[in-house]
Amino acid sequence: MPQPTVLIVEDDRSLADVLAYNLKQAGFDTLLARDGQDGLAQAELRLPDLVVLDLMLPVVDGLEVCRRLRA
Repeated sequence: MPQPTVLIVEDDRSLADVLAYNLKQAGFDTLLARDGQDGLAQAELRLPDLVVLDLMLPVVDGLEVCRRLRA
């Protein structure tokens, strides 16, 4: 059975790395995006099972990312 995939969209590198490390230790595959635009692109290409989304992101803010993902 494949591991669930979590997309982390976070511009704070140290926080994203800690989240990714802990999720990997818990058995998840992780994807990282540093801004909203990259997060949207990765979500469309990889179809993650869960998205951990920062609200204050560069390029496209987190609320707009959420709106686009829901649409």
